[in-house]
Amino acid sequence: MNAPLGEPPRSLTGLHVVDADGAKVGRVQQVYRDDATNEPEWITVRTGLFGMKETFIPLAGVRRTGDELHVPHDKETIKAAPRIDADGHLDPSEETELYRHYGMARPGAPHPGEAPDPGGESGTGGTPDPGSGGTSDPGGTSGTGGMPLG
Repeated sequence: MNAPLGEPPRSLTGLHVVDADGAKVGRVQQVYRDDATNEPEWITVRTGLFGMKETFIPLAGVRRTGDELHVPHDKETIKAAPRIDADGHLDPSEETELYRHYGMARPGAPHPGEAPDPGGESGTGGTPDPGSGGTSDPGGTSGTGGMPLG
């Protein structure tokens, strides 16, 4: 997946996130890259009472208009996303849970009737962008999952 309009991930940080119904959700806090492809795959946005919760939103299907990033999900779906810490690595099981929540197939996942990738999971996780406010991988994990671009 590519960053919207071919923009570098850092340019997404701080944009206003707007849901499918036109309601403002919050601002982009971090951009997570896929460990396997190094492409931007997830953003986080502050939600909840007083913006205390950072919620993951997939970048698939987003479009940018000015300083707004329009996502194809409604605000309630975003706010109800599984609670996952946005302070480090996004592991494959967490990513699978998020894709399931958003009703999306995980990129690189076999379609029904296809054999799974014999080499393991591909296109998993994400790493935060260095300029997005993310952190480095404190646990030293690599290969699966991902981290903010940081």
